[in-house]
Amino acid sequence: MSATTVATDRPAGDRRPARAGLPLTRASGLGLGIAMLWFSLLVLIPLAAVVVTSAGGGWSNFWHTVTNEQTAAAIKLTVGFAFLVTLVNVVMGTLIAWVLVRDRFFGKRALEVLIDIPFALPTIIAGLVLLSLYGPKSPLGINVANTRASVFLAFLFVTLPFVVRTVQPVLAELDKEAEEAAASLGASRLTIFRRIILPSLTPAIAAGAALSFARAVGEYGSLVLLSGNLPMRTEVTSVRILSSIENDNLDSAAAVATVLLAISLTVIVTLDLLQRRMVRRG
Repeated sequence: MSATTVATDRPAGDRRPARAGLPLTRASGLGLGIAMLWFSLLVLIPLAAVVVTSAGGGWSNFWHTVTNEQTAAAIKLTVGFAFLVTLVNVVMGTLIAWVLVRDRFFGKRALEVLIDIPFALPTIIAGLVLLSLYGPKSPLGINVANTRASVFLAFLFVTLPFVVRTVQPVLAELDKEAEEAAASLGASRLTIFRRIILPSLTPAIAAGAALSFARAVGEYGSLVLLSGNLPMRTEVTSVRILSSIENDNLDSAAAVATVLLAISLTVIVTLDLLQRRMVRRG
């Protein structure tokens, strides 16, 4: 029986997507092998090394490290603010993408370029920019230095482009005929957005949210100057990990990194499942 017959010979009512039965060609297999080797060297093996190192001191040392009052406070602050920033980015990033795609205004091209500045700036320079604008000598009269608000602000700055850049191309490709048809039938703008546009954008929003959360959890440079890295107040996990490394305590640093890895992986997988579900429905 041929591969094509295997893929298509199913009951008429079976709507499950057909699975390709064709084997990889030699070139495709070689390409896949090179890609997996490269990915393993850059990502999988280093991540596995971190997890193995975290177990070097035993379970008791791992548990003691992650439940330490100062470490637990840093993890709570980092993850909590990363979630909040991601929620803000989902709303504001989608709104900015909408404005850039659907509206015409003076300075639009300049705004398109400015959106990507957090991508281009080294994070330590981002911290200097934020300190100059929102520090003790702020020209705006707003001083959030050495407060938790500075952590939230730094996270917002470095994660701004992610949702915008994932939603923008999808929104630009949406067919407006469905929206016009719904409007001609009397649907309000809110109904059109909720029933037609939003389901199409949800996968892109989920992808941007995952990137935003992961970026915020690992942020360090933009916080060094502005937050003050005060234990139990503004210290984030990246600073806590660096402190453990400077004290030659690699097991503790790896333990905290492993917790962050598990949290980030859980969030990314959850959002990816949501994205895939919405694509299947669409």
